[in-house]
Parts: sequence; C-alpha cells; structure tokens
Amino acid sequence: MIVTLTPNPAVDVTYRIGTHLPGDTNRVREVLRRPGGKGVNVARVLAALDVPVRAVLPLGGDAGRWLGNALDVPFDAVPISGENRTTVTIAGDGHPTVYTEPGPEVSEEEWTAFGARLAECVSGFLVVSGSLPRGASPDLVADWVGIARKAGVPTLVDASGPALLAAARAGAVVKPNQSELLAATSAADEAAGAAALLRLGARQVVVSRGADGIAAYTGHSVLTVPAIPDVHGNPTGAGDAATAGLAASLAAGRPLIEALRAAAALGAAAVLRPVAGEVDLPAYQRFLNGATP
Repeated sequence: MIVTLTPNPAVDVTYRIGTHLPGDTNRVREVLRRPGGKGVNVARVLAALDVPVRAVLPLGGDAGRWLGNALDVPFDAVPISGENRTTVTIAGDGHPTVYTEPGPEVSEEEWTAFGARLAECVSGFLVVSGSLPRGASPDLVADWVGIARKAGVPTLVDASGPALLAAARAGAVVKPNQSELLAATSAADEAAGAAALLRLGARQVVVSRGADGIAAYTGHSVLTVPAIPDVHGNPTGAGDAATAGLAASLAAGRPLIEALRAAAALGAAAVLRPVAGEVDLPAYQRFLNGATP
C-alpha cells in the first residue's frame, strides 16, 4: 500500500483552446474538470498502474464535496471549515499557462485531526506531494514524516521552499525539480543544492530536470537517467507521474536506477495525456523498454 498525502487538494479545471491570446477573448473548445492537487495526481497514476493506494486529504466547502464525489481512488478525508481551491490550466498552442489559488486556511485543530487520521492509515510507503495551503507551517511536513517513521514507513516528499527543507531535516527522500532545489537552498548549482539537502538529513535527493532527465544524489554517488526525447503534449502532470513511478519502485524495493527509469518513462507518458493525473500506459511500457515516440 502507498498512501499519498495532499495538503492542498484542488478542483483542476483545464481549458483547451487554440492559440492563447492574453488580453483578448479566447474561445474555449473543451472544459475538463478533475480532482487535483499533486498528491491526488500521484494517487491516480499509481491506481492506473494497479498499485494499491489510498489518498489522505483535507476537504471543505462545495469544492470539497465535489472532490469527494469525483475522486476515483480510495481516500480518507478530514473535514475542514474552509473551501478547497481551484486551479485553472489553459492548454493551447505552446506551453500551458496555469493559475493556482492559494488554498484555504486550516486551523491548528484541523491539522491535528489530519495528523491523527494519517497515523491511523499510514502503511507501506508514504508520499507527501504538493503545496501547503495559506498560513500552514512547513513544520507540518516534518510532523507527517515523523508519523510515518514511527510506523516504520519510509517517506518521499515532493515539495518546495521551507517545506522542502523541513522534509530534508526530517529524513525523507525529497524530490524537487531543479528550480525548486536552487530556490530553497540558494545554491549555485544542482550538485551544491543536493549536497545542502543531504547535510540537512535528507535520505536521498532526486532532482527532476525536465528535458534534461532526472538525477538522484545519495551522498556517495550520483545516478542520472535521460529524459525520453521528442515527447510533445501537456507537461503539467509529468512531475506527478514521475513521482508515482519513483514511489512505486522504491516501495517495491527496486534499485534506485530502476526507479529513476520508471520515473522518466511515466513522466513522458503523462505528457501524452490531456490532463494531469493520467498516463498513456502503452507508451509508458514502450519508453520503459527503451523505445522512443
């Protein structure tokens, strides 16, 4: 079982258009609505791979009720008084434009209940993925890693900023992208940033490099896997799919280099799908076997 924790779930709305013209009227050709938030996307990819998964997330307001009805993976919801957020992706010619709301304020009592629910259901492997809602302390991430450690469960954290640093201090495997790594550590380059997180206590540092592939820093070695070349489509869910591939492989005890290959292949397969949280499974198998588009 892999448990995914999504601190800031969202109603993900994708507008499919032709050419995006800022400052002008844009005709929407198609509207897609899906349950979202990075941890939810990870859970949906894991479910598509037939990996047993359970999502844990705070839900509140009309958006929370919609999310609870629309989620297609097993989940545990902790009720909150605030309204869950909406994210909007404008997908047309060129790179998608994404607008993300900050999310609701969650009370200390609600976060305490959230941690208690996590302690009840955490098992196997924990993935903490995505932003924190407004006003939330980054130390919450360290608390969740600690809950998992107490249960003997390893944790993978995909976060940014102070939350990334808190996860490293708590001893998680961390998975920033390159820009998140440099911003959080103020390092001059990727290697220096990874070294900083390892010194803080991170078990491993896995860095998504986009078109340049993915790398893992362990403290005594650096492993790299190139990106799948010439893949075109919607990249908004690629990082979450890569996180799912990494988590599934690590939870199964596979070697780190195999986990990186799975992450790269799933990330590329997600680009071929119109919305985050979905992957082209036949393409994933082809990419995993060394084929290119």
